[in-house]
Amino acid sequence: MVERGEFKGKPVLIIRRSDDDKYPFSFGLSKARLIVENIDEIKKFVEENSVSGNSVSFPES
Repeated sequence: MVERGEFKGKPVLIIRRSDDDKYPFSFGLSKARLIVENIDEIKKFVEENSVSGNSVSFPES
């Protein structure tokens, strides 16, 4: 679940596992750019470190 918000007048993305997630992950534009620039390495990290039986598949980008 992803929503948009604002922190100190700046836009942020807020990612939650569920509606009642106590600790959502949020980040602004600068970190979003870093994520976009490094998405392939992030995907590789997830694939290499996923526990057997808990694999992740990524859509083509």
